[in-house]
Amino acid sequence: MASEKVETVIAGNYVEMEREQSDAQTSAKSKLSTFLWHGGSAYDAWFSCASNQVAQVLLTLPYSFSQLGLLSGILFQLFYGLMGSWTAYLISLLYVEYRTRKEREKVDFRNHVIQWFEVLDGLLGKHWRNVGLFFNCTFLLFGSVIQLIACASNIYYINDNLDKRTWTYIFGACCATTVFIPSFHNYRIWSFLGLIMTTYTAWYLTIASLIHGQVEGVKHSGPSTMVLYFTGATNILYTFGGHAVTVEIMHAMWKPQKFKLIYLMATLYVLTLTLPSASAVYWAFGDNLLTHSNALAMLPKTRFRDTAVVLMLIHQFITFGFACTPLYFVWEKLIQMHETKSMVKRALARLPVVIPIWFLAIIFPFFGPINSTVGSLLVSFTVYIIPALAHMVTFASASARENAVEKPPSFLGGWAGSYTMNIFVVVWVLIVGFGFGGWASMLNFINQVNTFGLFTKCYQCPPHKA
Repeated sequence: MASEKVETVIAGNYVEMEREQSDAQTSAKSKLSTFLWHGGSAYDAWFSCASNQVAQVLLTLPYSFSQLGLLSGILFQLFYGLMGSWTAYLISLLYVEYRTRKEREKVDFRNHVIQWFEVLDGLLGKHWRNVGLFFNCTFLLFGSVIQLIACASNIYYINDNLDKRTWTYIFGACCATTVFIPSFHNYRIWSFLGLIMTTYTAWYLTIASLIHGQVEGVKHSGPSTMVLYFTGATNILYTFGGHAVTVEIMHAMWKPQKFKLIYLMATLYVLTLTLPSASAVYWAFGDNLLTHSNALAMLPKTRFRDTAVVLMLIHQFITFGFACTPLYFVWEKLIQMHETKSMVKRALARLPVVIPIWFLAIIFPFFGPINSTVGSLLVSFTVYIIPALAHMVTFASASARENAVEKPPSFLGGWAGSYTMNIFVVVWVLIVGFGFGGWASMLNFINQVNTFGLFTKCYQCPPHKA
């Protein structure tokens, strides 16, 4: 009887959402505008997940392979890809659980975007909300910083007349225009184009490296030290931890219950990009990658490389918006502007969020090493440990499991299998990701600071360019 009630609540609300979507289509100024701008289907969610998951990190994975070695690099990608898909699935279950409970209480979300910290608050209380809010916002803040650093790192390979710091100033101003994109509904065309861009770049890296062949005297000595090994592993942890925006993407869907396997499907596609490209570049350049965290730096300047650089720049602008939009929402709610109808007022209110991102990108321009540091200290908790723990605590009681909107599939062992996997995720990520990974990535990060200094003008540039 309880399950029937749940079904009714969900179906009723989704019908309303579909009606809204239909009305939007018929009343829009043009069908073309609606087609490009208003996304909410399962396909839109897949494009968003796949496009957001692999951005600038595509260029640093060969660097990680030089730290890990080829075999460990491949295995860690497969392992963390599956683990990331599992915790994204858990987040989707918790979102549906929270939303269903609230809709039984007649809460209307039509002018409100649900976020991860609100899910934790509604299911587990304010202490979970505060922890989730801290880790999620800090991760998204530094995720945005990394995209900005990547923009400066990439454009330098086309135009080195300006140093990377100056390019960071320029792209910071460009990325600030994302304040005008209302929500994840409006990333339809950008997500689609973003995935095409990363697909081109991945296959360019693969083919160009194979055609280039191995450099003279190439060595593949990885893994050479424990520090490098765990630094590389945490960069891959970061790679498949892009589901910090899962809740916002789900909320943008017309039928959020269809999300369950979307992240896994996105991950499988992403692996077809990351495995060949990282393997090919590492095969061609070997240990030389240890001092070149951006794979584009290894390949000769051609029109194909310049095309890859330009496409990645555009994609990083898109990914900056993906990472920053949830921060915009949090800020809007804090200053009580979230339900304001005027997009101009909301855009102006969002601008202060961009300033600290700009500043941090100038302080820590360490493209590559910063990924591992963020991965170990923030991603480990934000999208692995907290979702697994939250799922276990939410359904700890027999009544909660009995009345759960979505129950674990039987082929995974039901609740027992689910809890076993959750415990494994928590223990593994806590020890290997946060423990060893945090130790290694912090040592590597401190080494970058000691070598190049904070506010360095041109990180890893040739000496005469710095």
